[in-house]
Amino acid sequence: MPREVRERTLALIRGEFTPPAVRDATTVVLVPDDGPVRTYLMRRATTMAFAPGMWVFPGGRVDQFDPTVPIVGDLSVTRMSAPSQDAARGLIAGAARELFEETSVLLAVDSSGAVPQEDSRWETDRAAVAAGDLAFADFLVQRRLQVDARALRMWTHWVTPEMETRRYDVRFFVARVPSGQQVRDVSGEADRTGWFTAAEALAAYGKGSMPMLPPTVATLAEIADVRDAAEVTELADTRTIRPLMPRPRLTGDGELIWDVVDVRDDSVVISMAQEPAGSEVEGMS
Repeated sequence: MPREVRERTLALIRGEFTPPAVRDATTVVLVPDDGPVRTYLMRRATTMAFAPGMWVFPGGRVDQFDPTVPIVGDLSVTRMSAPSQDAARGLIAGAARELFEETSVLLAVDSSGAVPQEDSRWETDRAAVAAGDLAFADFLVQRRLQVDARALRMWTHWVTPEMETRRYDVRFFVARVPSGQQVRDVSGEADRTGWFTAAEALAAYGKGSMPMLPPTVATLAEIADVRDAAEVTELADTRTIRPLMPRPRLTGDGELIWDVVDVRDDSVVISMAQEPAGSEVEGMS
């Protein structure tokens, strides 16, 4: 852990550092329908302000317009620990928008329930949405589409540790690649991308060649033994989901150790075997 981050951690424990407010964000564990379970990972460019050099699932912040996006399907407000229906809408829409911007995958349906197919304007429209020149809601309305909430299954929920200078309240969803659509490396935030089995990614992480944040590692470990995409989505609906956050504390001997707590009641869920590597903000830059 960088010295500055460690000092901030100790200041937090002493009550001398006020944690920044958290912002809602989402990420999507994308799995193809064919073959063994693989997922799409992106290495964030070292120029990025948050988690540079880290391998992550596609995703990003929820923006102020996401709650206005047309959506079909039930919203799992309680499951997402969302404070309101509008907040839940924003999370689902934000996940779909970020996925579209970063991979070209669109989790939407028309009035008949059909998944949209790529056409000659697909990439032009995607680029316009990513650039902010075309609102995601307007893009969907023009194509007579709605985000399909049923395509995004809540998997887990992590909150950035309190000693970080940028903090996010991140809902992790799993989703299957819709038939007729292709995942493309179109994100300007990544310098490398690829499909990996969980075992491949975890082995590379263990060797130090794929640095990842603890929630990414934990999620990959959870899907490592799943057989196929259908099982991933089935399991998602049965999982117990709690908002988790790594939290530091000092032992009586002055040793800095970390617990993962449920932020709703501060109860300890697990004790971490080692401190988080690096910093979520500073990453591997």
